[in-house]
Amino acid sequence: MTGSMELYKVFYLVAKAGSISKAAKELFITQPAVSQSIKQLEERLGGKVFVRTPKGIKLTREGEVLYKHFEQAYTLMVTAENRFWEMLNLMSGEIRIGASDTICKYYLLPKLEFFHQTYPELRIQVTNRTTPETISLLRGGEVDLAIINLPIKSDNQLLVSELITIQDCFVVGAKYKHLTKQPIGLKELATYPLLLLEQGSNTRQYIQQYAASLGISLEPEIELGSIDLLIRFAQIGLGIAYVVGDFVAQEIAEGQLFFVPLLEEIPSRSIGVVTLRDVPLAASAKTFIDLLV
Repeated sequence: MTGSMELYKVFYLVAKAGSISKAAKELFITQPAVSQSIKQLEERLGGKVFVRTPKGIKLTREGEVLYKHFEQAYTLMVTAENRFWEMLNLMSGEIRIGASDTICKYYLLPKLEFFHQTYPELRIQVTNRTTPETISLLRGGEVDLAIINLPIKSDNQLLVSELITIQDCFVVGAKYKHLTKQPIGLKELATYPLLLLEQGSNTRQYIQQYAASLGISLEPEIELGSIDLLIRFAQIGLGIAYVVGDFVAQEIAEGQLFFVPLLEEIPSRSIGVVTLRDVPLAASAKTFIDLLV
């Protein structure tokens, strides 16, 4: 069947035009080449599809049936090619992104706004999960790319690209402002009420692993699901919040939160985009990643 597709295309265009010469012009080939293709198709089918009349060529009864059915197939093929072209040129299609609430609000949102304005016909789907959950969605084919807090465990199936560097810190509201006067050790800070993201988040794991490397155990007074809640709880004096410093710059500038200097410097980390190494990306996903990096 595969080797016959071009022959069927020639047949279809000849039947539609009612003329070998007109079909030859549309196909940009010679009339003898068209006639030869028709002959080859008839040999494969074992019967005639055209008969010659004084007025030109005409479909046989069998040719009419063949034309009727192939017309539907040809229309579907052309539609499929057009859809394929539209997706390649970002005129249709979708992009599926996995990311945390925090990354969506503080990093991803302005990127998505620009992307949507540039390619308004593309559908954008965003699924909010923790970093481990987002990686699971990526492996399962439920998202095209994951934008997550790094680092993550090395895996040959994953292709990781760093996007921006972020710096974590501890912040407080007015109640604990006295802790901002001079650097404090992490061990002493751990004696105060700590506000941390819930278990399972990459941010929570990062600070606990760092503290453990110093022989310090961090036990939160309150666990919350988003940085927005950590900020609010810190503002009303419920404890000391561990947040991404880049994401609370406005609150600090406005005096709603205060940075707590540490004797130990928390290592910086990154936000990155992750894809599956051996799975080709759609044009929409490639273009979005290009915008990010």
